[in-house]
Amino acid sequence: MRRILHIDMDAFFTSVEQKRHPELIGKPVVVGGSGDPFKRGVVSTASYEARKFGIHSAIPLRTAYKLCPHAIFLPVDYEEYSRVSEKIKGILREFTQIIEDVGIDEAFLDVSLIDRPPEEIAEEIKKRITGETGLTSSIGIAPNKLLAKLASDMQKPDGLTIIKEDEIESRIWHLPVRKLWGVGPKTEAHLKGMGIKTIGELASLPLDRLTEEFGESYGNYLYNASRGIDESPLVTHWEPKSMSRETTFQKDTDDWQVTAKSIAELTKDIVGSMRHSDYKGRTVTVKIRFSDFETHTRAKTLSEPTDSLEVIRKAAFECLKRLELKKKVRLTGIRVSGLERS
Repeated sequence: MRRILHIDMDAFFTSVEQKRHPELIGKPVVVGGSGDPFKRGVVSTASYEARKFGIHSAIPLRTAYKLCPHAIFLPVDYEEYSRVSEKIKGILREFTQIIEDVGIDEAFLDVSLIDRPPEEIAEEIKKRITGETGLTSSIGIAPNKLLAKLASDMQKPDGLTIIKEDEIESRIWHLPVRKLWGVGPKTEAHLKGMGIKTIGELASLPLDRLTEEFGESYGNYLYNASRGIDESPLVTHWEPKSMSRETTFQKDTDDWQVTAKSIAELTKDIVGSMRHSDYKGRTVTVKIRFSDFETHTRAKTLSEPTDSLEVIRKAAFECLKRLELKKKVRLTGIRVSGLERS
């Protein structure tokens, strides 16, 4: 039987900030954007104290301020969070090399071949992480990734939850469908329109109804996921298909020079990342989002893969010139795809 662990750090960004600034412990802390709630940006992470006011990731910083004006707003410090994340991932690799890194603050471990009870392994991991970083984590244990991820969210923060194969009906069917990995707000709304609110209600639907509503691939996924079925392996290594960068202006602009400068800076950043990772790319895509949120893209495919800043920047500006900037610009973005190892 497979034994999968899902390790999820508790309110990671804000926990790191509270660790290095102890005076923030116990206070509502919001990390996002530049840390200024009066400027554009979204919440990356909110402390559990801030979540009591309805603040959660992805909402605008302005909205978070309205919900809790006395919250402490901090800018995102990816360099520090990445440093702590690498320390945590290093601890995990001491237990097994079968790891799927799914984000800066979470990972899956396959401990099936380790001759120890999985809960004992999980307890040791939690102690090591807390002892070496001062942070807490929540761990879910289950026969597959889907259930392990559900389990890690059940007793946050600092939780340890086990879901066994014969407990699916009693443990997950009462949960809202949004808890299922891969179910977003659009699917949730669609299901609600069908009268489906819980995972158990979703599991009651026949496969042909789900494929009719959501297509064969996603319909099959929902059918299996609602029954706790997930045979997907841990992906221990992957190659990116593309790299992208984008930025939102603090104020919408109709200045071509400002837009062009932004594209140039994003191009320089992405080429630096490509060279650092030993990749070359073939297709350059520029994205422009206007003040009314209308979004347009233009792409150019090069004759051969390259990591040349001059060549990629030239292609990006050719794409930009093919876009009519008749309205104020809210966001610019660039993506380089068709990546190959140098």
